[in-house]
Amino acid sequence: MDGSVPTEAPADSPRDGGKLVANIMHFARALRMAGLPVGPGKVLDAIAAVEAVGIGRRDDFYWALHAVFVNRQDQREIFNQAFHVFWRNPRILERMMQMVLPQMRSEPQPEGEEMNRRLAEALLQGQEAVLGDQADEEKVEIDAAFTTSDKELLQSMDFEKMSGAEMRDAERMLQRLVLPIAQLPTRRFAPSGGGNRVDLRASLRGALRSGGDIIPLALKKRRMRPPPLVILCDISGSMSRYSRMLLHFMHALTNDRDRVHTFLFGTRLTNVTRHLRRRDVDEALERVGTAVGDWSGGTRIGACLEDFNRLWSRRVLGQGAVVLLITDGLDRDAGEGLSGEIERLRKSCRRLIWLNPLLRFDGFAPKSLGVRAILPHVDEFRPVHNLDSLGQLAAALSRPPARRGEAMAPWLRKMEEVA
Repeated sequence: MDGSVPTEAPADSPRDGGKLVANIMHFARALRMAGLPVGPGKVLDAIAAVEAVGIGRRDDFYWALHAVFVNRQDQREIFNQAFHVFWRNPRILERMMQMVLPQMRSEPQPEGEEMNRRLAEALLQGQEAVLGDQADEEKVEIDAAFTTSDKELLQSMDFEKMSGAEMRDAERMLQRLVLPIAQLPTRRFAPSGGGNRVDLRASLRGALRSGGDIIPLALKKRRMRPPPLVILCDISGSMSRYSRMLLHFMHALTNDRDRVHTFLFGTRLTNVTRHLRRRDVDEALERVGTAVGDWSGGTRIGACLEDFNRLWSRRVLGQGAVVLLITDGLDRDAGEGLSGEIERLRKSCRRLIWLNPLLRFDGFAPKSLGVRAILPHVDEFRPVHNLDSLGQLAAALSRPPARRGEAMAPWLRKMEEVA
């Protein structure tokens, strides 16, 4: 739906038996169940906004609620569908809700357009809560298939196909995800009885304590520490369906270990590391949403990588950093300058792993210019579309990396075949 609304005035005033305030509360509850960050404060703001503009015109009513409940571009589609379904009061909603709503006429939803599954589930739950005792008087049979998958099915379910309840279960599972990156030796040493080097200073201090007759040899070994982890995540329109779950994944990583640096990019690069360090995930994501201004837009991968290489690479890619590049490779600039920037990024880090949700398709082939520019310069190419793929990533990072030529040889051959 394009977000346009007709301008006819409502047939009935809310004072003529309509329960406008209660309906706004139920509408806000449905939006929250569908994933929008709606709290009591926004409900009060919405009521005040409607009182200010009135309900004489439907488009004024629409944009008053839109201004309060929508603060990111990726929330517009869910709000638009929810508004047209909830406030037009079609026959099925009359039978389910049995409420007096302001009668507002709107254009019917185009035939064949599928409602967002999380939104449909949220509206159904909200309507069940409103019915109360009236549910016993009249039953409406709806085969909505709004059932929560068990854990095994949830592991393999695509993020795009999850309902609201399933996404909440997946988010809780992501908070418990551990990403054990293989530790690397550092330049510093630590005392160790089984070390392979003599700690001269500690040995001399021990000799002074014993009067110098005996010099006990103190040993040391190199300290082991996980390398820095740098995440570059695409939040363009083609990746919007996965952005929410990936942000939960990045929040879990940031709070699980130190030296995790997160950058989001669409048409420009944004460092959100500081925001994701908030322990509360809702607060962290709200701050990220405020800081990032190019949600669900185009993608300029080459330009964003150029900004990263020029402004951030020396700060965050030291000590053998591992880089996770999360993007589908669809570039608005048709790969202009991308090959050189991705090559520079690869030479600046220890390991470059490309996570691409398009790999969920069996028939995926490296045909786009962006994919062909990136593919020759990465160490590993993995899917990222469900919990299983993230678990496989965790297992791969806990092992020593395979030789780059062996891991990428099949994809390089396939790229030559489709050239």
